[in-house]
Parts: sequence; C-alpha cells; structure tokens
Amino acid sequence: MTAQRWWPWLKRIGATVFISLLIFLLVHEARSIAWPQVLAAVRGYPPATLLTAALTAAASLGLYSCFDLLGRRYTGHTLSAPKVMTVTFVSYVFNLNLGSLVGALALRYRLYTRLGLSYGTITRWLSLSMLTNWLGYVLVAGAVFSLQPAELPPGWHLSSLGLRGLGLALLAAGTAYLLLCARSRRRCFTVRGHALQLPTWRLASLQALMGMSNWLLMSAVIFSLLPGHLAFTSVVSVLLIAAIAGVITHIPAGLGVLEAVFVALLSHQLPKHEVLAALVLYRLIYYLAPLALAALIYALLEALLPKDAS
Repeated sequence: MTAQRWWPWLKRIGATVFISLLIFLLVHEARSIAWPQVLAAVRGYPPATLLTAALTAAASLGLYSCFDLLGRRYTGHTLSAPKVMTVTFVSYVFNLNLGSLVGALALRYRLYTRLGLSYGTITRWLSLSMLTNWLGYVLVAGAVFSLQPAELPPGWHLSSLGLRGLGLALLAAGTAYLLLCARSRRRCFTVRGHALQLPTWRLASLQALMGMSNWLLMSAVIFSLLPGHLAFTSVVSVLLIAAIAGVITHIPAGLGVLEAVFVALLSHQLPKHEVLAALVLYRLIYYLAPLALAALIYALLEALLPKDAS
C-alpha cells in the first residue's frame, strides 16, 4: 500500500483515538466537579473584573476584524475598510461558534461576492487572513514553549525539554516564513495549480504582529477571569494547546474541549470549579454576546446588500 493510500487512514485512526481520549477525559472530569460551586463562583465575580474581560474581548474582536484589511492591501482591491471589517467580524464570530465551514468560508464568500469581489480575490483574502492567525499562533507558541513552558500536572510524561524543543521548532518555522517574504527573489509559487504571491516583508511583519497580538488578547480575557496567582504565560500555553485540540476534534466552538484541556492542565494549581467558572464567563463574553451582535448585523446585511453583485 502506497503512502498516499495509507496516510488518510492513519490520520483518521489518530483523530479517532484523540477524540476517544478526550471524551473519556470529559466524562471523568465532569463526574468530579461540584457544579453548584461553579455557579456560585460565577455569581461572585466583581463587576470590575467582568468589565476588564469585556473590554479585552472587544479589543481582540476589533483586532481580528482588521485581518482582512491585510488581504485588501495584498490584492489591491478598493472595497472600503468599514465593509471589510464588518464582514470579517461577522465571519469570525460565526466561525468561533459554528465552525470554520460556516464562518470562515461560507459567510465570507457569500457576503464578499455580494459586495462585488470575485471568488479568486476572496480566496486570496481568506488565505492571507488564515495565515495571519496561524503565523501569530506559531510565533507565540514558539516563544512561550521555548522560553517559559507551562507547568504540567504531575504524572505527565512530556518533559520541559521536549516542550522547549517544540517551541524552538515553531519559532524556526515562523521565522523562515518571514525571511522568505523578506529575502526571496522568487515572489510567485504554484501550489496544486494555484499561483501564490509572497507578501512583502512589511505586510508579513504586520501579519506577525497582528496575529500574535490577537492570541495574547484572547489569553488575557481568560487570564483576567482566573485567580491572580497564575502566570500569564501558563494561561497562554493552555489556550494554545486547547486551540489545537479544538481544530483536531472539529467540534463547533470547541465545546467541552476548551474546558477539558484547561481543567486537565490547571487543576493541580486551581480548584476545578474556579477554572470552569472563568471559562463559563469567557464563553459568554467572547462567544455568545458577540454572536448576538453578529447575528443582528448579518440579518441587516442580508436585507441591505444587493442580491447579485455587479
């Protein structure tokens, strides 16, 4: 059997094993949690803490809404910045809550075509935005894992040295992309029949800065809701691990995945009910409240935008 034939099966088996372990972890942890304590902790949050978390969440959502502006500059299109940011905000929030097929893909293509963009332009915008997000992830994860890896629970077999090695590899990958954009004489590549134009060094630098800042802001929302004695880098590390777990499982909004990872990695430092209370509020502030606003904006766009783009 050739590699092309067995590789898809190997990926399916690996994903199945991962999901099975995650389900086991969810059930095991759920049985040991005092849910009345979680609700009591949620009710006990001071308004100042909630306001800090809400403002930080607004900063993150506002920053991500600018990601597609890089795509506008990349393609040279003249669609106005407010329209671009509105579409990006709606798509991102739906992506968070319903998955990438709905938010990142379907809504972007639907709304941008009605604003007059071609499928090719939308694809280039979308590719650059996704790259911006994951470039930020790679650089933040590389820095945190290599310089100050998370304190793992007792009994875990992944050593700090192994985590540092992973961080250095991620940093190398992110740096290689930036150097390629800065130094490569060849600016256009063909991948599976699609022409890809390398961004300029300045645009790539903006990608790195914006992508990294957004992951740090997302981490800051959760950090502001957790008790103060945790290190910020620990929260960043756990969020990065949870994000990858959510991508692997394909569960919309990473429902249950985020909670399982945070409880597993922080329960040796914090009571489980305090971790879950913070995550309940994080979902309300960063996922559900923006979803209500995004749904309203999307309804208005459906009503106001022309049915057929010229």
